[in-house]
Amino acid sequence: MTWRVFWFLIRLGALGTLAVFFSSEPGRVSIDWRGWAIDMPVGVAVLAVFLLALLLLCGERTRQTLFRFPGRWRAHRKAIREMKGYRALTLGMVAVAAGDRDAARRQARRARDLLSEAPLTMLLQAQSAQLNGDDKAACAYFEIMRGDPEVAFLGLRGLIAQTLQTGDKARALDLAEEARRLRPTARWVLLELLDLQIGAGKWGRALTTLDEAERTGALSAEDAQPIRVRLAVRRAHALSDEGKTEEALKLAQTAARADPDNTDATALSAELLHRIGKTRKAEKLIEEAWSRKTTPRLAGIYGAMAPDGASALDNVKRFERLLAWAPDAAESHIALARAALDAALWGEARTHLAKATDALGDPPPRLCRLWARLEEVERGDLIKAHAWLVRAADGATAAGADDSPDDPPPMPAPTLARRDGILPV
Repeated sequence: MTWRVFWFLIRLGALGTLAVFFSSEPGRVSIDWRGWAIDMPVGVAVLAVFLLALLLLCGERTRQTLFRFPGRWRAHRKAIREMKGYRALTLGMVAVAAGDRDAARRQARRARDLLSEAPLTMLLQAQSAQLNGDDKAACAYFEIMRGDPEVAFLGLRGLIAQTLQTGDKARALDLAEEARRLRPTARWVLLELLDLQIGAGKWGRALTTLDEAERTGALSAEDAQPIRVRLAVRRAHALSDEGKTEEALKLAQTAARADPDNTDATALSAELLHRIGKTRKAEKLIEEAWSRKTTPRLAGIYGAMAPDGASALDNVKRFERLLAWAPDAAESHIALARAALDAALWGEARTHLAKATDALGDPPPRLCRLWARLEEVERGDLIKAHAWLVRAADGATAAGADDSPDDPPPMPAPTLARRDGILPV
């Protein structure tokens, strides 16, 4: 305010100075033009020039106002339309969140009419179509969004959700890869991509994505570690099937060291060590793992590593050594009982079968089958053998699967990671 008063006083002083100057310097201005003769004092001439300039300035401003009025009117109407359109967009999003299909469809139509160039209207229309069960229209809107750089990421997210609903996981994987290129650090992109890569059996790519998810904070180190172990084991299985034994062994051993309780990693490491001729090292690996966790698969692999030419009695001694690592475990007695049966040591087989049955309470089908075999070969008691087989069949039906250690169950077929426990929900 002080500066405005100051400048006003300066202008007022300048005008006063000019007025004093012209009043103290008398003179006249004469103009003779086309028969017109004008004679006036200098001060009047200056005033006339000033008034003429002021008139021209006012005329120019009036002209500009008149010429700009249509554009300003259109801009004003456009602003009103946009205000109404964004209000419709907001109400439509609220309706989608509330599950109000009719309101969502109505507001989406209104927003589309009022905001024809607003990218978010496509999102509202797509979500409204989804809410009304029109998946084809929803996909069409998401595809249009995908082509708009401003909302391409939202379009891809919608398309991924739609393709997953239809079960097209291969296309969903391609879309997720595209989404990661747009937003490489987005948490949901990394987790969705990891989920789809696991479901597709892309173990190597999944490991790379997992590292990226941990680096960007999408997954904590605590959550990422068990996932990394499982992926490493599955990648090792794939490498083993491709004949890349050394590479598979290295990966499996890394997984086993990271999680000693992962019997799949231990079993695969042992199988691969046996394959390259390091049988004793493989046996030691299983024996150490046996002290922590006993499983039929480990026992089956241990039995398969018997030296060429070894007798059934030699195998009994090997399983007695395995029993010493977990003497109270039911699986230890089942494995030794099986070896004793193969060696025709009926008494020892019966002793260990009884201990396993006492430890388990309700014997699993494979234990019932061993009892049936013992009753048949030792005593020829077909009635008891049949009773044990019936019990085994009933147990297998109730469990929904067989559990024979002679044929270790294959690694479960990969499903979506969040559904098989690999990824947290």
